[in-house]
Amino acid sequence: MIIIKSDRELAVMRKAGRVVALVWEALEGAIKPGMSTKELDTLAETTIRRLGARPAFLGYQGFPASICTSVNDEVVHGIPSEKVVLEEGDILSVDLGAIVDGFYADAAFTVAVGKVPREVKRLLEVTEESLYKGIEMMREGRRLSDISHAIQSHVEGAGFSVVRQYVGHGIGRSMHEEPQIPNFGPPGVGPVLRKGMVFALEPMVNMGHWKVQVGPDDWTVRTEDGSLSAHFEHTVAVTDGEPEVLTRR
Repeated sequence: MIIIKSDRELAVMRKAGRVVALVWEALEGAIKPGMSTKELDTLAETTIRRLGARPAFLGYQGFPASICTSVNDEVVHGIPSEKVVLEEGDILSVDLGAIVDGFYADAAFTVAVGKVPREVKRLLEVTEESLYKGIEMMREGRRLSDISHAIQSHVEGAGFSVVRQYVGHGIGRSMHEEPQIPNFGPPGVGPVLRKGMVFALEPMVNMGHWKVQVGPDDWTVRTEDGSLSAHFEHTVAVTDGEPEVLTRR
């Protein structure tokens, strides 16, 4: 069952989304060569709490940090560490979430650490563009899979691949609510979208093959072929008009 949010609930989710957006800005401004991913995690937790929210990821199913930091061929769920120090030419995906008055917001972004080759910049651009292609489909009367198809079409049209094993999701009083939202599939299938539905759309895009594998820490997901991966995410509400991006910066 897809939970429809009331106007009051959406108002609280906007507050959570605003916290996430502000933390995103703080992190993106801080990322540089020589910084450890643990330092970024500390900055994220401090900022979330200063803004009157709680970190959504800390302790979630045992996750030991406030953000996920995934470097280069790591797709998602990377654990921040003092031992992981960013270098010139890396790419870093950051996934973050916050809880305000019992409601969640969730977002992710990928940045280049210093200079990277043009094809790597293109990977990041296409991944972010595909997120907005999906968001554009979040309108009353469309079908859920219209989102999935729009993302996949844009990614594969640019010569990259969409991760299959990890998908977007509903969000609200829980981090993960129904429905699951794959980043691939045919159009015109699934539930009809209605005002008050809120989804976390999150394309994960690989430069090589779409297959991934989980590392020995049982969290960090890497590309199977060692290719680079990018990840972008927003929490978005269906309205009676334009989709509303609750985590917009």
